[in-house]
Amino acid sequence: MAAQLPSFDELLTKAVETFQETFQKKPEIAACAPGRVNLIGEHIDYCDGFVLPMALPMVTLIVGRRNGTPDEVNIHTLCDGADKPDKIQFNTDYLCSGMPKWANYVKGVIYNYGFPVPGFDAIIVTNVPLGGGLSSSAALEVATLKFLELVTGKKHEKDSDKALICQKAEHTFAECPCGIMDQFISVMGKENNALLIDCQSLTAEHIPFNASDLVVLICNSNVKHNLSASEYPTRRKQCSDALKLMGLSSYREANSSHLKALEKATADTILIKRARHVISEIERTQKAADALRNCDFEGVGKLMVESHKSLSSDFEVSCDELDKLVDLAMKCKGVLGSRMTGGGFGGCTVSLVKSNEIDNVIKQIDAGYHEATFYVCKASDGARDIDLGEN
Repeated sequence: MAAQLPSFDELLTKAVETFQETFQKKPEIAACAPGRVNLIGEHIDYCDGFVLPMALPMVTLIVGRRNGTPDEVNIHTLCDGADKPDKIQFNTDYLCSGMPKWANYVKGVIYNYGFPVPGFDAIIVTNVPLGGGLSSSAALEVATLKFLELVTGKKHEKDSDKALICQKAEHTFAECPCGIMDQFISVMGKENNALLIDCQSLTAEHIPFNASDLVVLICNSNVKHNLSASEYPTRRKQCSDALKLMGLSSYREANSSHLKALEKATADTILIKRARHVISEIERTQKAADALRNCDFEGVGKLMVESHKSLSSDFEVSCDELDKLVDLAMKCKGVLGSRMTGGGFGGCTVSLVKSNEIDNVIKQIDAGYHEATFYVCKASDGARDIDLGEN
């Protein structure tokens, strides 16, 4: 069966009660931001490509209040799986990365926010699974940014600026060279919509994804191979090297004729395969967006399967566990498409499934892969303020 996560109301109640117990006052402000799953468009955000994620109903929530000091911050995280200590104190006028690691995402957003941040107290809770490839880091960054808007009374008007602040926080304080997709969708997510992000122009378009008879099934393989950290920069360099051999400045200029020219220009089959994935995945993502616009969900499913084959064979970032989950899903009645999602070498698959078949699909996949954790989702809203009301 699907994993039973704490509801939003349960998260909020827990956060408010813990804040009152910890700081002996009621919180005055609250904000949240979601995790995400990418429907299609993998490993092309750093190649000027298109990606098509959707925001998840799982969120990271921050409640708190200004504490009257000019710069003292006190934060307590209740997130399962976060490294210790779970409480930290620091000053906003002297910020540096360190331990615990979870606090670096918060510090990074404060550092890059662009407006003075006064002292505050806060509690962090989440139902986004940590380390599952559903972007718990971006959820924390964007929730922090929304919380800072309330703390400071100042905000950045452009959604792209908000996403870039959070991305920079991850680059500089968490030291992870992530693309822009995760922060963009966490900021801009919209219920019953996917988000087509142009990673070259940093613009985005909401694509309607409101099918009452369909759900998105996320299967967490619960494995993560050590290759992921070292292979990510390797893939980026291979893509860049292939682009130079084609004589192009961007993969947005590339097409099948350029790929054929690359095949003649080099005997390096690895570079050819990497370029083939990027060029074909950019095209698939645009086609998938068109299919969603036309409510052609079977077409979306076929493109998802093609995407997984390319990620497995040409980009070589899948693994036996992910391949098995996709194979098991595609043998189930009611599954329109399935693929790995995220960085690869473990993590999750994403499948498009008929709502009336979801229980049977989960049962059949679980019978063939006992280690999986399942999440059933619909496209949800992005970051938002929370009215605490009488809490």
